[in-house]
Amino acid sequence: MDQVHTEIPEQTASASGVQENTPATVAPSTKPTARAIAPQVCANCGSAAASNGGTPPAPRYVYAIGRIEPRFPGPSVEKEFAQATGRAETAGLTDRQAVQKVLSQRQNRYLVRQLCWVMTIEGLDTYILVPRDPVDLDLLIESLRATPTPMDLDCVIGVQGPMAPPDMCNGLMIPIVVFDQIYSFDRDTLIKAIPRPEKATAKEFAPAAEQLFDRIMQMADNAGAPDENRALNYLAVRYQAIYATGADAFARNASLTGVDVQPSKLSTTRNILDVIFTYTNRNTDVDEKFFVRVDVTDEFPFLVTKLSPYYDR
Repeated sequence: MDQVHTEIPEQTASASGVQENTPATVAPSTKPTARAIAPQVCANCGSAAASNGGTPPAPRYVYAIGRIEPRFPGPSVEKEFAQATGRAETAGLTDRQAVQKVLSQRQNRYLVRQLCWVMTIEGLDTYILVPRDPVDLDLLIESLRATPTPMDLDCVIGVQGPMAPPDMCNGLMIPIVVFDQIYSFDRDTLIKAIPRPEKATAKEFAPAAEQLFDRIMQMADNAGAPDENRALNYLAVRYQAIYATGADAFARNASLTGVDVQPSKLSTTRNILDVIFTYTNRNTDVDEKFFVRVDVTDEFPFLVTKLSPYYDR
């Protein structure tokens, strides 16, 4: 894996990301143009503010997990890229390796700015990514993998902007995300970086962690924009305790039967969610629930309380 950056937290809000990414071969699409993009969501924000007593709508944050793909905005950039590739030493490289090498070279940074960077989730084009700071173009370059695998993933944290105009990405009209951070990793490296419980062997722990991670990723319409999605995605890459608890439940002959998110009773001025994991004993059919509280008020979610037993009230 190229330049892996993995940070798995301890029982509280720590980091766990890995740097690597799987863009498909650069395909025709379009560039994020050099226009200023305000991190707002609605096209009629003025009228929305007027109907809200003059208060502009709150920004819509994104914490999404998918894959980043670079695409050409049109034939001129594609031809320019071909010329840059012709000047580079690419003999013996695969197409993907050649793309990574050319775009990683400093003299070709202008091509990185011209490309359209699209995030796909579950195979669907979901967001067009634009860095808040031009320096963060490096994060997009680091998302390019010389040897991609189906397990490669990218975690994007940012603010959802308006819908992309037709001329921005070759007619692709999906929301723009102004990102502040990207973690690129593959699932196997993420799982291996999670501290394993003392009682669990690697053979037992890895499948349990993989199942829980996949369950979160495959939940319906997890685009990383609704608060529920952001809380789940944050826990998936930043909180190891959910995996340890899952492995322990499987060892007790229980199945993961539910992952639910609901507003916490602690929510007052802050937007706090309870994420509840339900495990059902395969022999007795008795449910055992655990929950963790996550604050999703701002762009970067954080842990409010650690994982603990949950009792229905």
